[in-house]
Amino acid sequence: MPVFNWVALKPSQIDGTVFTELNDEKVLQELDMSDFEEQFKTKAQGPALDISALKVKATQKAPSKVTLMESNRAKNLAITLRKGGRSIQDICTAIETYDQQALSLDFLELLLRFLPTEYERTLIGKFEREQQPPEELSDEDQFMIRFSKIPRLAERMNVMIFLGNFNDTAQLLMPVEGPQSLPWAEVRWGGGRGVGADAALSQLLEMKSTDRKQTLLHYLVRVIMEKYPELTGFHTELHFLDKAGTVSLDGVLQDVRSLQQGMELTRREFMRQDDSPVLKDFLRVNSEVMEKLQADSRTAKEAYESAVEYFGENPKTSPPTTFFPMFMRF
Repeated sequence: MPVFNWVALKPSQIDGTVFTELNDEKVLQELDMSDFEEQFKTKAQGPALDISALKVKATQKAPSKVTLMESNRAKNLAITLRKGGRSIQDICTAIETYDQQALSLDFLELLLRFLPTEYERTLIGKFEREQQPPEELSDEDQFMIRFSKIPRLAERMNVMIFLGNFNDTAQLLMPVEGPQSLPWAEVRWGGGRGVGADAALSQLLEMKSTDRKQTLLHYLVRVIMEKYPELTGFHTELHFLDKAGTVSLDGVLQDVRSLQQGMELTRREFMRQDDSPVLKDFLRVNSEVMEKLQADSRTAKEAYESAVEYFGENPKTSPPTTFFPMFMRF
């Protein structure tokens, strides 16, 4: 027959449609398919199909299995569950008790993509109301039913991922201990010497001499070397300047805000389930850590803005990645 372009419906789209009422065997008994094929076959078409064999095949066709998920989503969930390497009950119990030892962080992040949708919850409800046997379901569908029964599932999953990421993220955000932890403060006060400037730093590179052979920055360097040689070593007092030039202050502040949001979510979950030793211990150990991170982030923001404004720059348009390299070039 000529090619006929059509799109097969997904199993989840068939429920409640006319296709669930069709009986292939009955239709094949009633219709003369040989006449249909003869009328519509292409010129290159071979001999007609054996309709009797087709009828037998339709009779032997196994009944379709009940499914609660779209096929690709079910397949991806099956792959994820195999990576977890645990039973349905073990996985769900670990989530209910916030057991981070039982489930890896990578597995939790993968599983977060399979939170039951509203449509899937509707299908689950219908399946249970009809009291259909669970054996009709695939393993991933059975998992989805048990998974959907966990109270505040999304909140629990996000809390577990937050708990797993907190220590590493907090360590990355902690400032280096000691007076060298704020290079922008060192720039602001110049190690006590007061390396000030009346013009904005960006203008030092923009303003050129009459012969266009040197910038104002080049001129200042020559004057300092000739008239104030004791200041030529000022850069030795500016520690970690190169590293400061690679920091995104906005990114750091956003990371701290994200941690605070995760901490607030954890506190809300603990208030709802105050018998959880995992949440209780986490809050006891890390609440002060979070407070220190917030205080340090405020200090960093204020110190950086003060240093930038001191040199006539705008903190909103002069991020560390452009501000500190000016001193490196100087």
